[in-house]
Amino acid sequence: MEITSKRYIQLGIFWLILVLIVATNLISAPIALFSGIVVGLIFGNPYPAKLSKFTKYALQASVVGLGFGINLYQVAETGVRGFFYTAISLIATMVVGLLLAKLLGVEKKLNHLISAGTAICGGSAIAAVAPAIKASDKEISVALGIVFILNALALLVFPFIGNKLQLSQEQFGVWAAIAIHDTSSVVGAATEFGEKALEIATTLKLTRVLWILPMVLVTGFLFKSEGKASFPKFILFFLVASLFNTFLSGLSEVYGWLTILAKKGLIISLFLTGAGISLSLLKTISIRPFLQGIILWVIVATSSLLAVYYLV
Repeated sequence: MEITSKRYIQLGIFWLILVLIVATNLISAPIALFSGIVVGLIFGNPYPAKLSKFTKYALQASVVGLGFGINLYQVAETGVRGFFYTAISLIATMVVGLLLAKLLGVEKKLNHLISAGTAICGGSAIAAVAPAIKASDKEISVALGIVFILNALALLVFPFIGNKLQLSQEQFGVWAAIAIHDTSSVVGAATEFGEKALEIATTLKLTRVLWILPMVLVTGFLFKSEGKASFPKFILFFLVASLFNTFLSGLSEVYGWLTILAKKGLIISLFLTGAGISLSLLKTISIRPFLQGIILWVIVATSSLLAVYYLV
């Protein structure tokens, strides 16, 4: 009876929050993620196997939907600038990550997963790079756990810092895209800051994601393996959505509704992502790789903030 009661409570709270997200505007992106973390840590994810895959596709669909609210010329402009921003950031992050790993004694493969996730796009980069280095399930879980925790923190902290420093929409969009790991948290943080920041952060972040392919190829060479790159196809759909918005402006009302649905889908995705953070996941993370992940992220976030603050 006790187990049944706990299950009812677990399901009740989980579905109550989902209904509030879908039917009202009471729950913002940071609150959704925080609520998910609370549910995951206290009550547990009621559908751990099914929601993992659903969350992934829901997030990708939401990012594609946001494309209907972005002009293709903006994408092209940000993409050209973003190539240099992301290239410098990627190289610097991988080098600093290697130095930290040697200093803290973090194993080579685990360091590569953490550094690649920090340099490119969090969980997606880790999942793509892992086969190329033949990483173990535990190494992948540890790297993903670190990224999830830091993503949650970034979503809460970045808008606060941006407002305190009075960053412009452009400055915040560039900073979020470079310094936050996963696409979900980048878009979530930028949504809280403003529409212009959202446009810039989304397009620049997707430019950053494009580095997955060369990263996997270089990784395979360095680790003498034959890993295959998994290219994120949702980027292409995002560009197609932007193409529609740019050249078929007569459907602007439809695009507006699709963008609203995409933002709602993002909030749902963040809640489900938070619910996936469990006590068992936290227990897999030892202190040294966790310290490496934190220090590396703080260095990337701080240095990119200074660059954005004075150069953008």
